[in-house]
Amino acid sequence: MRLTVLGCGRWGSFLASYHSARNEVLLWGRPGSRSFGQLEQTRQNEYLTLPEQVRLSSDLEQALAWSDTVIVSISAQQLRSFCAQLDAFDLSGKTFILCMKGIEVETGKRLTQVMEESLSQPVSLAVWVGPGHVQDFSAGIPNCMVVDSADPAVTDRIVNSLSSDLIRLYKGSDIIGTEVGAAAKNVVGIAAGLLDGAGLSSLKGALMARGAREVARLIHAMGGNELSAYGLCHLGDYEATLFSPHSHNRMFGECFIKGQPYTQLAEGASTVKALIRLGQEYGVDLPICHVVDSVLYHNMQPDQALNSLFSRSVKGEFDL
Repeated sequence: MRLTVLGCGRWGSFLASYHSARNEVLLWGRPGSRSFGQLEQTRQNEYLTLPEQVRLSSDLEQALAWSDTVIVSISAQQLRSFCAQLDAFDLSGKTFILCMKGIEVETGKRLTQVMEESLSQPVSLAVWVGPGHVQDFSAGIPNCMVVDSADPAVTDRIVNSLSSDLIRLYKGSDIIGTEVGAAAKNVVGIAAGLLDGAGLSSLKGALMARGAREVARLIHAMGGNELSAYGLCHLGDYEATLFSPHSHNRMFGECFIKGQPYTQLAEGASTVKALIRLGQEYGVDLPICHVVDSVLYHNMQPDQALNSLFSRSVKGEFDL
């Protein structure tokens, strides 16, 4: 099987490296990007060494012609503009797998919606999300992830082709819940980092329980299955996001509250704006999202924000 991977960050480069053991893989990076330049020169980044069989290209037309199965791993907020580049080429018969998590800030659209709107050509779409860090996978530590699509046949094809002992893939059946849950867990990850930075790590258990319930309410209001919030796309990803030293979102939250710089991409910092928008649109109370938004963008003092979160009026645990 041939695979194209678009995006050479830590996840894209890992997927290219990992899948090259059983497939012919081409890894594309943006021309002139630091990440791609480093891979071209040394075939290494801070996480891995690319096997010799992985082909490298900065030519997008060549990368798309290489395979009908295309994995996309870029920043979620860049997807719409990237699709405009993709649409210049023949995409007939191609399946795009979005290995990325987020919701478009300007529109509140899920990533599959963004791609469907941005391409003038029909393509098959799926998302691949869930727990797992490159550092752990590279060390041979297995995990479970979920693939979802509006077309069950696409889900079946991807899972049957790409599941392995290291990354066990499960079949999702709720594209709304899977996408929203995966994006929202990054926001909860930032909240966990805020708690860590404030010396309140013992509250992360409560954050997990309330975070999953908050996201379940939103998924339900949007027409998805609220149980998805308790699956691999969201709650199942909490250990990797709320506790792991490898989590960019958790570390971003911790550094923010400590006033320390953090330069890695933390998708939750953008996603929280989109979730606030969706909460207003669908009439869903999202207290954790509001706390993160208030701290990051409205100059609320972290201790005040965190206190407001845990001093809310008493209600039934599973009330709406």
